[in-house]
Amino acid sequence: MKPTRRAMLAGLPVIVVSSSCGGRAPRSESRRIVIGVSLMNLSNEFIVMLDRSMEAKARELGVELLVNDAQRDAATQVRQVENFVVQKVDAIVLNPCEVEASSPAVDKAVAGGIPVVNVNSETRSAPTAFVGSSDEESGRIAMGYIAERLGGRGNVVMIDGFMGQAAQIKRDQGAREILAKNPGVRLLAAQTADWDRAKAMTLMENWIQSYGARIGAVFAQNDEMAMGALIALEQAKRKDKVVVAGVDAIADALQAVKNGRLDATVFQDAAGQGAKAIETAVKIVRKEPYDKETYIPFQLVTRENIARFLS
Repeated sequence: MKPTRRAMLAGLPVIVVSSSCGGRAPRSESRRIVIGVSLMNLSNEFIVMLDRSMEAKARELGVELLVNDAQRDAATQVRQVENFVVQKVDAIVLNPCEVEASSPAVDKAVAGGIPVVNVNSETRSAPTAFVGSSDEESGRIAMGYIAERLGGRGNVVMIDGFMGQAAQIKRDQGAREILAKNPGVRLLAAQTADWDRAKAMTLMENWIQSYGARIGAVFAQNDEMAMGALIALEQAKRKDKVVVAGVDAIADALQAVKNGRLDATVFQDAAGQGAKAIETAVKIVRKEPYDKETYIPFQLVTRENIARFLS
């Protein structure tokens, strides 16, 4: 059996072949650990990076992964976790779609006696362990950079992620903390683009029409949206007048920072989060000591330090 097995269609039941008619046999040291993984949305580059990191760590540890793509639908994600419970996987790694709507997935897994490691995003219901970063910090870093670039005075628009998802809520909170400390920096508009580049491009085009030269900066809560806003500004020949910052340090954003197109991004360690999530799940299954919470710091990326982040 290969170390990883993938079920990429949303809601697809994962079939685990077992020698026992009653489901998965009791764990033993000789049996491979099987971990069910439900990811928020594999059309998002950061989530793809997270997935690759988990797969690499699974291969290293000899663990089998059963990977589902929830396609940003919390109800689908809950069904995927219900399937994992039926299949009696050893542990579940959950990348939650939403704080509230994905919480039943955690509740159902825990009720079924299966440990849950939330990775990258949070739920209201408490998992067995959490691995990620403090999203408030990324909002503070990005908006702090913008406030400094504006000299403490100017107008900013903020492009929100998918509403109700933990990163959206907390990046918004962190950004607004900085705005409260910088009264000369005014939030002109805030609206969701659902973590999507094309939607952010359309939204930015509308804002350019509505606000024109009044826009001094853009904070996009992820890099996909930052790139969409950047393209709209470049096409309108407005980029030289506007500071743009995003979050995640995806490949496109890093190249745009290197080329002087994107002003800044905030590095989020997808590789570190994914690897640690699998390590933590394995430790829980093996009843070894593990960290209940792991927070990996964000880092500001600009043209001055871009070389450190380019592979």
